[in-house]
Amino acid sequence: MADGVANIRVAECNGNMWGVVAWEKVPGGRDKNNPDASERSRPTLGMPILLDMKKKAGEDVWEGHVYNAKDGKTYDSTITPEGSDQLEIRGCVLGFLCGGETWTRVAPPIPSSPVNSMAKGIKPAPRTTGSAHSAAMGSKMANAHPNDPVGDICLIPDIARFAH
Repeated sequence: MADGVANIRVAECNGNMWGVVAWEKVPGGRDKNNPDASERSRPTLGMPILLDMKKKAGEDVWEGHVYNAKDGKTYDSTITPEGSDQLEIRGCVLGFLCGGETWTRVAPPIPSSPVNSMAKGIKPAPRTTGSAHSAAMGSKMANAHPNDPVGDICLIPDIARFAH
């Protein structure tokens, strides 16, 4: 994230882009502003924030939703790659109150996930290690480091119910 409080891992899950909190500057965060009281104690580490982003036909733009744990709201959003190391994230409330920020890659892309490869009918690549701190855009980046608290984000229940 642009403010440096978290790193977001971005991955393609069954054709749609998702992003989860993969690192926190201050560990142990909770989703205390969630409008659903039953979700307010969930950890922010591993929490999806880029939600079901779909590629816009003919453009290098992804559209979907972004969850903002700071205010507990979900916003219509777009992601646009800016070069190979940045993403422009834009979100709007009521269709006109818009804002955005630029996220910068903090590590190389994570190798392809066996889950993603199987979903696309591709033979999975051998499992390798990658950084848990990737905020990178790309189509195959979900494989996890053995000590990675997030793991394969396509298997996170909040994502798996949409992606598979």
